[in-house]
Amino acid sequence: MSAAAARRRKQQQKHAAAKSGGDSNDPVQLRLDALLQDPTLSEEAVAYEALQLAQSAVRRNVKLGQFAGATDVAYSASLALLVKSGRVSVSSQLLTVLVQVLSETHTECTDEWLGRFAELDAAYRTALDKDESMSSDERGRLQRLHLQFLKKGLQWSNDLGKIRFGAMGMHALLGDHCWNMSCDEAVVGTEAERKEAAAKITSQDSEEDDDEFEEEDFEIGLRNEAVSHYALAEQVTTILDKLKSLPEPTAEEQTMGHVCLPSQRDALLTRSILVLLAIENLRDARKLVSAYLEEVETSRTPAELKKSYLDKTDGKAPSHIMFVCMLVRICEKDTKTAPLFNWLVRNFGAELGTMHDPEVVKTYTTKIGRVYFDIQPPPNMMDMMENMMGMMGGGMGGAPGGGMNPMMAAMQAMQGGGM
Repeated sequence: MSAAAARRRKQQQKHAAAKSGGDSNDPVQLRLDALLQDPTLSEEAVAYEALQLAQSAVRRNVKLGQFAGATDVAYSASLALLVKSGRVSVSSQLLTVLVQVLSETHTECTDEWLGRFAELDAAYRTALDKDESMSSDERGRLQRLHLQFLKKGLQWSNDLGKIRFGAMGMHALLGDHCWNMSCDEAVVGTEAERKEAAAKITSQDSEEDDDEFEEEDFEIGLRNEAVSHYALAEQVTTILDKLKSLPEPTAEEQTMGHVCLPSQRDALLTRSILVLLAIENLRDARKLVSAYLEEVETSRTPAELKKSYLDKTDGKAPSHIMFVCMLVRICEKDTKTAPLFNWLVRNFGAELGTMHDPEVVKTYTTKIGRVYFDIQPPPNMMDMMENMMGMMGGGMGGAPGGGMNPMMAAMQAMQGGGM
């Protein structure tokens, strides 16, 4: 056979392989398939060999234009490494390759792929929990790596899917993972460590406390992310269940002019409502507020809450549930209630300022003002607002004189809807 004929034959074989979705005689793929079935896959050396072969097979498929084959190899090998070997660290490297290839090859986000992400997520968490010999630092590292994997998956679903801000299934996975991380001492530290850090922050003993504050603050940061993703996934029931699991506000957290963070239960309720309103989901915002009043806020009746909100002499900070109740009702009106919206946000501004990431909170209220009341923010705020919303795929002023008291107008607006 001449050299030219040999080249033509080789080219024909490549074209045939491309049409069939792969080359069944590829030695790399054959070796990988054998390793993934090998009982010794649980051994570190074998698992790493499988990782290297899988990476090579993915690159080869991409080079040949066999994009479906590349993503299938990355998915199946990742799942096998998690289920059969339990090597989370090894598999995490291949998961990074998977989400990168999905984006680079412009693979469409489909229900099948969302199911695959859910399967990989479940296998990852199972393998992580089963490894009892893993150090706390390594567990925390792997938890954070998985968070980045899911975030990149969400971005892929936003870019190549049909739902703005990303697929709801991806948001649900991210919400669960963020909440689970917030309960994992390998990530946020023990309760004693968090309390000690919080005490040092309050006393401002030294400059080192700034770093400790970030660690102590990590729990509430993760939970804010979690409820934001649950809101984008339209999982109001899940948000409600999480809020039910949290303790009631302490006396200090309810004191007028408190300098501490508000209670997690209050802050996460407000964050959830702000996200729902910002994405124009009034239906679920109203549903969450009503369910919270009925099932969570049981220590005080709505009448008592309204009385306390109006009473500036009882020494209590304005309640979050009353703020979001009035906010939802005002948003159900028309743009003529813009002055009332401005007053409500300004009047609750001191409390909003004590929440985690107050700048993000301000961005949400700015977006709500633009969407429902046509209040145009300054250009710099507009850019910040659009950037933040894109990434989701997250002093008590006196009443103005004259006219109707804005507080009473807000109360009437709330009562008018029967909330």
